[in-house]
Amino acid sequence: MELRVDDVVRLRKPHPCGSYDWRIYRLGADIGLRCLGCDHRVLIPRSTLERRIRFFLERGPQV
Repeated sequence: MELRVDDVVRLRKPHPCGSYDWRIYRLGADIGLRCLGCDHRVLIPRSTLERRIRFFLERGPQV
């Protein structure tokens, strides 16, 4: 799965604040996500994130 910085993704389970939507801010073995509801930041392994993504809401710029 191709992931880009500034992609906005919807995950399968909600964050405790109630939001399902996250923005990708860091790429690597671990993916950095920022919650669009409360601005909380988390690092998730790439394999876990690929299973949890429902769909992309926005795509970041191509590099």
